[in-house]
Amino acid sequence: MQRQAIRAPRHASLNAVIRSVGPLNEVAQASARRRLDTLTKPPGSLGRLERLAIQIAGITGCDLPRLEHRTIFVLAADHGVTSEGVSAYPQAVTAQMVRNFASGGAAINVLARLVRASVVVVDIGIAASLPPGDRRACDPGELVILHRKVAMGTRNLAVEPAMTDAQARTAIQVGISLTDAALTPKPDAICLGEMGIGNTTAASAIVAALTGLPPAMVTGRGTGIDDATWVRKVSVIERALALHKPDASKPLEVLTQLGGLEIAGLVGLVLGAAMRCIPIVVDGFIATAAALIAVELCPAARNYLVAAHRSVEVGHQAALQRLELEPLFALDLRLGEGTGAALALPLLDAALALLADMATFDEAGVAVHV
Repeated sequence: MQRQAIRAPRHASLNAVIRSVGPLNEVAQASARRRLDTLTKPPGSLGRLERLAIQIAGITGCDLPRLEHRTIFVLAADHGVTSEGVSAYPQAVTAQMVRNFASGGAAINVLARLVRASVVVVDIGIAASLPPGDRRACDPGELVILHRKVAMGTRNLAVEPAMTDAQARTAIQVGISLTDAALTPKPDAICLGEMGIGNTTAASAIVAALTGLPPAMVTGRGTGIDDATWVRKVSVIERALALHKPDASKPLEVLTQLGGLEIAGLVGLVLGAAMRCIPIVVDGFIATAAALIAVELCPAARNYLVAAHRSVEVGHQAALQRLELEPLFALDLRLGEGTGAALALPLLDAALALLADMATFDEAGVAVHV
């Protein structure tokens, strides 16, 4: 078996990380493809599962990869735009939900235990002080709380840039560093998750800016807002776009003007994982908006992404289309937290188990030609 080497040093600059992301390992992909074609089935009959197995072989550089140690990163931050009344919940819910994660009571905790994944919750910009006490995960289902606060939330993107350039870059570096964090064992698959009241407004603004679509076409109900709040949310995004006049050819600038600290952190997670040849399972709308920024910065990172699902957020489909990613399923999810990404892990396991454990025609004594 082969494994690609990390192509950039630890703590590399953003530009160095971007330059270090290369193509998938063609030798491992070809080996996986050849084996799949010898298994006791018609060629290509396992469809998307075969393509997943080949992709993961190419990402990891392993002929027969396994994803034994999976980490769901849930990055949490607050958004100044909540002052515009764009959410059904107050800003304080972000910190309250992180405490719920810590007690093991959230949906992502339940699913992580089910799919044998560890959860890492990162305070990258919550507008409250959480108590210290990081924990280190060593068994699937265990939780880590990491304190990596860049700022006490973002500013109101409708009246000023959400972040400074320095804040956005720092948050990206936090995400990059998470892929080399002192977690035991090291993750060999990463799921993107987030928590932040107001972050569907930021994600909708990012997707509108990068795709050129009108805000009304990429703005959904988020936490379940009513019609009047949805109209206000669209208006807020329109104001922000008119104010900042974002340039789609400058994704880092778009992130700074319209994004969130957790979104910036997820951008870094994508880049860091791609640099280190780790498969990246993308959750819903917010995570996909972050992946879109990452791919606009580093087109080669796209090959390392697996889109878990298509949510009911209308902007999610637009972001997936821009990324040319086909989601694995659609379950009308809109929770975030990495829940859809967690549900995708058994499909990845199935793809790799079939690759490794099915018998070949020769092994089974099955005649291919009559």
